[in-house]
Amino acid sequence: MQFIEALKLKSKLFFLFLLITIGLVSVGIIGSLNILSMKKNLDSLYFGSLIPVTELNEILQTYHGGLASTIYQARNQELTPSNTAEQIESSLLRVNKLWSRYEAHFKRDEELQYVEYVASEMLKINSYFYKLLNLSKNDENMKTVSLDNLQKHITHLDLIIQKLIHYEVEVAQYERKNFLVEYKATLFKLSVILGLIILAVLLISYQVFRSIQNDHTELEVAAKKLKRVNKKLENVSYTDSLTELHNRRYFNMTYDKELKRAKRTHSYMTFMMLDIDYFKQYNDTYGHIEGDFALKSVAKVLKDTLKRPSDFVFRLGGEEFGVILTQVDELHSAKLAQDICDAVKAREIKHESSQVSDYLTISIGVICCVADDALDSQVLISRADEMLYRAKERGRDMYVITTNVSEARAQSYTDKTA
Repeated sequence: MQFIEALKLKSKLFFLFLLITIGLVSVGIIGSLNILSMKKNLDSLYFGSLIPVTELNEILQTYHGGLASTIYQARNQELTPSNTAEQIESSLLRVNKLWSRYEAHFKRDEELQYVEYVASEMLKINSYFYKLLNLSKNDENMKTVSLDNLQKHITHLDLIIQKLIHYEVEVAQYERKNFLVEYKATLFKLSVILGLIILAVLLISYQVFRSIQNDHTELEVAAKKLKRVNKKLENVSYTDSLTELHNRRYFNMTYDKELKRAKRTHSYMTFMMLDIDYFKQYNDTYGHIEGDFALKSVAKVLKDTLKRPSDFVFRLGGEEFGVILTQVDELHSAKLAQDICDAVKAREIKHESSQVSDYLTISIGVICCVADDALDSQVLISRADEMLYRAKERGRDMYVITTNVSEARAQSYTDKTA
């Protein structure tokens, strides 16, 4: 069975098909051979035994109806001498032909001696009828033919041929018994062979199917593992390794999808662009390890503040973050922006190089509008970037929000005035 285990799935299916085909062909060949064997037995039984009986009966019928009857009719002058001679000659020819056919059949050793005896007796009787044939050809009176002598010859012939017929019948019965015995043995043998073939096909098919099932199970397990790996790879490809936020690649995909959805429903769409204030100076003062910690801290604030399934947070690059909100109006967008500014400052991450606070702060540019078909996909990004720039111009540690995608109608809030 190691051979089956080594085969591939397609090879196993082909092997199973081939196995079933070979099994069916074997059954057909074995059945055909046994049917041919039974046909030979039938031929031996019917054609080897019953046909000879028919030929012997025809010989007797010819002697009785063709020869004896003709002599009786000629003796009573019911036939002319020429007709008598013609019928006797025709009957003798038929007798000789039938006997020749009978002798041509297979004869067992035990019956050859008696067949030769019958043949010699027939020659004697036939010679008797040939004499009567010559009488009729010479137009002699057939009344001189002795009926007792005729009857004696016919009776003797009838007796010896009847014995031969009886022997042939016994042979036929014997052949029939042998045929039935052989038939039962053949039937049993065929049943056993077919049973073994079917059992072998079932066993091997079971092994093939079990192997295929194992392959299928292994494929399912491998597919699940591959799916998990692909999911991990997908997450890796869409996740920023440092902050574990979505990366710029995922932002590009999500931004287009959410904007199209907002356009279909004509609902609010908010985009925030966030930047850590004086982050370069922070790195120069505290080093990149602390800089990474600061980025993780901001990411933690964003995750804790924006928890809805429809809130998307991204690290766009460096110290820059992005937020996409749906179904949130201007008032709630402004509140969330202020909450983010407050939460970052509340972590009290020291920033001695900052010009706006002793602690780490962020600036946020916010655009919030109802999306429609006329809204350009790049406008939200450019307006949010513009609002971020305004927030930095006005002192940082604040957010600037606008609802107008065509004109900067902005309001600014600081952590002190909001």
